[in-house]
Amino acid sequence: MRNGMPVPKLEWYKDAVPLSKLNNPRYKVISSMGLQVRKLQPNDAGIFQCFARNAGGEMQVHTYLDVTSLAPTFTAPPANITVTDGSAASFTCQVSGAPKPAITWKRDAQILASGSVQITRFTLLESGGLQVKPVVLQDTGTYTCYAANTEGAINASASLTVWSRTYISHPPTDRRVIKGTTAILECSATHDPHVAVRFVWKKDGEVVGQSKGGRITLQDGSLHITQTWSGDIGDYTCEVLSLAGNDSKSARLEVIELPHFPRNLQASLNATDSRSVDLSWMRPFDGNSPLLHYVVELSENNSPWRVYLPNVDPTLTAVVVTGLTPARTYQFRVCAVNQVGKGQYSTETNRLMLREEPPSAPPKNIVASGRTNQSIMVQWQPPPEPQLNGVLRGYVLRYRLAGLPGDYQQQNITSPEINYCLITELIIWTQYEIQVAAYTGAGLGVFSQPVIEYTLQGVPTAPPQGVEAVAVNSTTIKFTWNPPPQQFINGINQGYKLMAWPEHSPEDTTVVTITPDYHGTRHLGFVSGLKKFTWYLTSVLCFTTPGNGPRSTPKLVQTHEDIPGPVGHLSFTEILDMSLRVSWEEPVEKNGIITGYLLSWEAQGKNQSRVARTMPNSTLEYKVTGLTSLTTYTLEVAAMTGAGIGTVTSSTISSGVPPELPGPPSNLVISKISPRSATLKFRAGDDGKTSISKWIVEGQVGNTGEEDEWKVLYEKENDPEAQVLEVPNLTPFTHYRFRMRQVNIVGSSTASEPSRVIQTLQAPPDMAPGSVTVRTASETSVWLRWVPLPETEYNGNPESVGYRVRLCRPDQQGDFSTRVVNDRLEREITLEGLEEWTEYLLQIQAFNSIGPGPWSEPVRGRTRESVPSGPPENVTAEAMSSTRILVTWGPVPEPEQNGNILGYKVLYKEKGSSAEPQVQLVKGNLTQSALLRNLRKYVQYEIQVLAFTRIGDGQLSSPPVLERTKDDVPGPPMRLVFPEVRLMEVRVVWQPPVDPNGIIMGYQVAYRLDSGDPNQFTTVEVGPDTKQFTASGLVPESAYIFRISAKTQQGWGTAAQAVVITTEIRERPQPPLRLSVPQDQVQSRQLRLIWLPGGDGSSPVRYFTLQIRQLPEGAWVTHSSTISHNSTSCIVERLKPYTSYKLRMMATNDIGDSKYSQETDAITTLQDVPDEAPVIQSVKPSTTTSVLVQWQPPKEESVNGVLVGYRLYYRELQYDSAPQESKKAINSSSARGDLTAKSTVKTVSNPSLTEFELTQLQKYRRYEIVMTAYNIIGESPASAPVEVFVGEAAPSVAPQNIQVNTISSTQLEVQWEPPPVETQNGIIQGYKIYYWEMDNQNETEKVKILFLPETSMRLKNLTSYTYYMVKLSAFNAAGDGPLSEPRRGRTLQAAPSAPSFISFSEVTSTTLNVSWGFPVSPNGVVEGYRVVYEPTAPIHGVSKVVTVDIQGSWQRWLKVRDLTKGVTYRFHVQAKTISYGPEAEANITAGPVQGSPGSPLETSITKSGSTLTIHWKPGDKGAGRVTGYVIEARPSDEGLWDTFVRHLPPSSTSHTISLDRLRQGVSYQFRVLAVNEYGYGEPSAPSAAMSAQLENPFYEEWWFLIVLALCGLILLLVVIFGLILHGQNKKYKSCGTAVSTVEESVTLDNGGFTALELNSRPIHVKSSFLRKNGTRSPPRPNPAGLHYSDEDICNNYNGAVSTESTALTERPAEISESEATDSDCEEEQIKHSFVNHYMSDPSYFNSWKRQQKGLKQTLACAYEECASRDGEGYYQTVVTQHSVGGVYTPAGQPATGSRTPVTGFSSFV
Repeated sequence: MRNGMPVPKLEWYKDAVPLSKLNNPRYKVISSMGLQVRKLQPNDAGIFQCFARNAGGEMQVHTYLDVTSLAPTFTAPPANITVTDGSAASFTCQVSGAPKPAITWKRDAQILASGSVQITRFTLLESGGLQVKPVVLQDTGTYTCYAANTEGAINASASLTVWSRTYISHPPTDRRVIKGTTAILECSATHDPHVAVRFVWKKDGEVVGQSKGGRITLQDGSLHITQTWSGDIGDYTCEVLSLAGNDSKSARLEVIELPHFPRNLQASLNATDSRSVDLSWMRPFDGNSPLLHYVVELSENNSPWRVYLPNVDPTLTAVVVTGLTPARTYQFRVCAVNQVGKGQYSTETNRLMLREEPPSAPPKNIVASGRTNQSIMVQWQPPPEPQLNGVLRGYVLRYRLAGLPGDYQQQNITSPEINYCLITELIIWTQYEIQVAAYTGAGLGVFSQPVIEYTLQGVPTAPPQGVEAVAVNSTTIKFTWNPPPQQFINGINQGYKLMAWPEHSPEDTTVVTITPDYHGTRHLGFVSGLKKFTWYLTSVLCFTTPGNGPRSTPKLVQTHEDIPGPVGHLSFTEILDMSLRVSWEEPVEKNGIITGYLLSWEAQGKNQSRVARTMPNSTLEYKVTGLTSLTTYTLEVAAMTGAGIGTVTSSTISSGVPPELPGPPSNLVISKISPRSATLKFRAGDDGKTSISKWIVEGQVGNTGEEDEWKVLYEKENDPEAQVLEVPNLTPFTHYRFRMRQVNIVGSSTASEPSRVIQTLQAPPDMAPGSVTVRTASETSVWLRWVPLPETEYNGNPESVGYRVRLCRPDQQGDFSTRVVNDRLEREITLEGLEEWTEYLLQIQAFNSIGPGPWSEPVRGRTRESVPSGPPENVTAEAMSSTRILVTWGPVPEPEQNGNILGYKVLYKEKGSSAEPQVQLVKGNLTQSALLRNLRKYVQYEIQVLAFTRIGDGQLSSPPVLERTKDDVPGPPMRLVFPEVRLMEVRVVWQPPVDPNGIIMGYQVAYRLDSGDPNQFTTVEVGPDTKQFTASGLVPESAYIFRISAKTQQGWGTAAQAVVITTEIRERPQPPLRLSVPQDQVQSRQLRLIWLPGGDGSSPVRYFTLQIRQLPEGAWVTHSSTISHNSTSCIVERLKPYTSYKLRMMATNDIGDSKYSQETDAITTLQDVPDEAPVIQSVKPSTTTSVLVQWQPPKEESVNGVLVGYRLYYRELQYDSAPQESKKAINSSSARGDLTAKSTVKTVSNPSLTEFELTQLQKYRRYEIVMTAYNIIGESPASAPVEVFVGEAAPSVAPQNIQVNTISSTQLEVQWEPPPVETQNGIIQGYKIYYWEMDNQNETEKVKILFLPETSMRLKNLTSYTYYMVKLSAFNAAGDGPLSEPRRGRTLQAAPSAPSFISFSEVTSTTLNVSWGFPVSPNGVVEGYRVVYEPTAPIHGVSKVVTVDIQGSWQRWLKVRDLTKGVTYRFHVQAKTISYGPEAEANITAGPVQGSPGSPLETSITKSGSTLTIHWKPGDKGAGRVTGYVIEARPSDEGLWDTFVRHLPPSSTSHTISLDRLRQGVSYQFRVLAVNEYGYGEPSAPSAAMSAQLENPFYEEWWFLIVLALCGLILLLVVIFGLILHGQNKKYKSCGTAVSTVEESVTLDNGGFTALELNSRPIHVKSSFLRKNGTRSPPRPNPAGLHYSDEDICNNYNGAVSTESTALTERPAEISESEATDSDCEEEQIKHSFVNHYMSDPSYFNSWKRQQKGLKQTLACAYEECASRDGEGYYQTVVTQHSVGGVYTPAGQPATGSRTPVTGFSSFV
């Protein structure tokens, strides 16, 4: 309760703490001011106080709350714990309750700790918690704390997670790395996967942080240090930090590097050895790695550095370099090597020159050869360069007689470039020993080993002695003689030549060579093969290698007499029963004096009947008598001389039976075929009643067609009984066909039948390609040309024929090189990849698949001179002064000279400069040094040297030699300006001198009053890096003179002077005034500019700037900004000749730039010589003595004026014929610039020309041509030289009078005449014939090459009946001439190829349409076709073959109507030109195909007035939808169905036909067929027969006829009256005749209508084809004279075939049938057959019939009016002999001139 005034405020405390601070929601002050504790807990026990306060004071009461009974509750329940393996884990478990609860800890069901249980490592804490110590990994799990007292029990669980302890599993290791590389200190730790670790690296206790630039990084615990250096050396510690423990490991990092370069390297000449140098140096820093060794390098004569001492002991600091070469300069450098590698090189030493010595080796490769019989040419090469020991000055050559004592003769060669010597005035054919030594400035070197050589032999000067000649027999003369005296042989006796020649024919000399016999003095020899009984002059000579000696005196000798040869032309005349006359001619080979003739005869086989008669030499005939009738005699005739009876000539003859021509051989059989022969067996023909004297074998070679010619291949004489001949001398791999003739005394038989065609076997080629020539093509190639083998020499498959070229050097250096050309027609090859300026031997052979042929004779060729492929050797440079450098070099190695060295060029420029180098020319190849002058002082120059030939510049020496000119006093500083000027102070600024001429060591500033003592300066020196100075304490408003100079080691240089005024009033200067250029000061590339200075603005002008502008459109360009301030004129250089410019200037003072001055007037520089030469693009031979030069003019901007013209310089080159001259030295007058002075010049005064012909050149010479352009000032430089060979040029005119003649259907003969002789430009080697089918050149053009100078050729295997165009060109060794104009020729016709296709359409059970394509190769004019068809199997045992000939080429279809359903027929079609060609063949089965529709149903027919209507219902549609219907009709007078209406819509079920389309009085049946995409279906059942008879119209009644007759009578009277009045009128007569004619004859020509004639008798058909309702009857066709009229009838035509031959003709042509048909044609008259039932189909043809007026057209029966003019569309009607009324008319036009066919004509054929 609270009482008081005012009402007190109550506040509760627990244990002296206000309840408001405890903020316990279970404590609540209730409205009665009491305190309520809800949900009492043990910790609620305590003292509770209540305070009451008001303004009057306060009071309190308290009480104690004691909790004595309370269920357990957790005040601090267990929590999850994560610990590291090996540490301790403590769970909390604080519980409140009364009485105090008992605590028990469990894991799973196991009690771990309680008041009564205690397990190792598990401890129950006083607070109720559980301690696990030490923790192991297996302790992981859930732990539960149980608390219980009398009031209850509770439990709580917590999990224990044990982590694996973190430790370093891969500690860092000590590392040594190379400076600049990356060091990796690896460190990796093993830890619990649930624990994160952190790596910390420390170096020497300091944490190593990752650098921003990434040089030091931490990657997966490892420390990466890139670009290591010495600062990275130290001890590194890796620390691993984690919740599961920490760990650390240490390692050491060492950084090693390359050693430093040795310092203070000194080089000096060795005191005791002239070829050694002493080197010393200071030991360098070893780079933290022990030195392994030193390397000493040297540069010899400024050549590239090379290692000389690779392994010098690292403990040494000095070494002696030995084995150096005298007279050479050396520089040295040293580097140290440690484990890391090779350190930097030391600074190179000064260049040392070793003393010169005599050469220590003789010249090498000494070759001596006798040049003449009194001179020897000696050649050598310099001693090896290392053994020269100095500068080669020359050679000494000494010689003496070999093997004899005596002094040497000497010759001194004072030029080191001359490496040959011709020793003259020697003794003929004498042996000398020769030695050569080189010398330098230090003396003569050693002589070479002696070379032994003879002078050349001479020819003998005396003939053989004691010559005797005696005839041994009729053909041999014996010679005996003694040798000439030895002293007159003048060389080695190579033998003797025995000569004999007829007394009056000295050109027919027989020579026999006899080798010398050294064992005896008397020589013996024979000359055989002489003519018998002939006087000969004889002589003997001795010869040596150089040639023949004099002949001995000729002596006359006659060969002995011998028996004569056979008599000539034995013949018989006056042959009677008992006598005959025999005659003969004198022998051709008399071989003596004919004394008479011996004639003998005998009956054949009866030697005892032999009779002989001797006759004087004047008798050449004899009459033989006393013969027995009809007996065969052998007669023999022989001539006689004193030596005896000559060769007998015999023949056989029958008395009383005159001889006849023999019969031809037969039964030719070929065997034993080889590449070059074949054996021919035969049966002899009739001998013509006399013996066979000769067998002749003829053959077709290569082409064995009927039209190809026959040649005589072999003749065999005097073997009358021969049955086998071996035909020799055949060409390998060639087709042959043989035939034979036999010859008797009367003459030759006719030719036998040809043998079979054979081909001889292959063989290697027999000959090498001819006319082999070689020409220089380029510096590394030659051009080889030859005439290919003729086809007759291939000896094998042409596809395998090729050529093989081999080449080698004449000196046998290197191996043979071969190239293969696989094209048998190729005539040339360019052999690439050769060495420059080198001679080669070349040969060529042909080969085929069997093997190679012989090699051609070698020819020599040389590659063109080229630029040197290597630089001069040993280039050195030495500064002689501050402006001069001496450059020396050695020659270009000989293999790299590639021509005659004309001189050298020294190219030099400042090092680092981008400007083009300057060039100093050294003419000639003797001078090998140059002094460069006017160089900049103390500037390092890059120097290179090259050699050049007449072709151009060679390679530059590399690397460039660096040399610095010596220093000198510097030039004046530049750009003195005074940016700050005060009254008493100025600041001057300058730039270093443009020419420092050395190292600037400082500057000197001197200044004085302009008005003061001129020699009294205030002087201040500043350092080299100072570029400004401030002078103070000056007098205001005064002029001062400042001088600034620079200093080098050589002293102070020229001072730069400027004036400044100490004032503060300054302004920009005025521009220069009155700029002008005097005309006499204008040159081609420079001019002189004059001006007046403008105002300086109280600040002196420091310099002027000049700008120029090139007219007309150039921009202003600063030309110079360094013009001196006190100048009033300057030379403006670097201008272009003949160019207009404008100039302007501005002045600059300390304040700035003035404005630009006024421009000058336009100034044009003068002309200058052109800078650029023309470019020769080609030089082509025009004729054999002229060439055409074509060039490209120089660029317009390089002409430097007005181009006036060109000059062509040409000269003959000699090196092809004298290659040894290339070795000669060239003196200074032989430089390239002098080449034009030795040439012939031609001037081309027209600058617009770009070609010129050089004429009157020498044949077979090589010329060099260069060009220049010139203007009025002079000539340009010469162009690059171009070589050309003169003497060969392609023909300039095509072959003449070309004719193309037709030979056959596949051959044309081309004939021509050669080009005129004056245009052939050499020997014509052959012709090229180009031919192609006219209008198809691209696809059919071919070329034939004729490698013979013949003037005709046959083109074979051509397309028949085709126009060909032919062109010809002639060629010679230089190339092809122009092509002729094309000529046209046409082959003859031949049989055509098969038609391109056969196709079938509208196939029904009994009919089909067959069509075919035009032949792919018609081979002529197609005149028609033949169609043959037959069943593939007999029908009812009968197989009929039907043949139809169709005239004309336009019709390529046929309608066949007589087929049998289900039967397969084979169709053959042939085309015809001059004969029939091959067949095209196809099979077809009659009847519907699978998938076609079924037959329509319920077919019926109704008649109404003048129409018939056919009705049907659709049947089965088959495999596809029905696309239409076809109606077929069969008239009662015919037995075959034919198409009547087609193309009816698929929806049709009826069709109406006008009776006008049918024949009156004929009954018809109709049936319907459905059509789908598969074809025609089965026909429906036939309809009932329906007559086509119409009711008679009124005009057929009797009364109409009477009226018509009366009208006709009246009309007749009127006509008679008219005739009387007007006379006879022919026109009316003509009309009358035309009206009365009702028939026309139609001639089917030119592919017109084709009719089939059934037998040989004319067939006439009634003309009831159409109704005559006022319409005119159509004309009737008249094929082959057949006429048709109304009264004619056809005999038994319904499908029957006449047994007689039938014809289907335009004009009578043959048609055959293989068998007789079923019935014969009878002559009884029947009604006219149905014809016109298909006229209603407009898709087949256009009817000629005119439609009646008013006649309504329907789809089925519409037709067009016929036109009489040509060209309108119509269709041809064609039938076969078995097809009645059938027709097939595809769209198309008839041939020109054909007539309209008669509609339905086929119905009665």
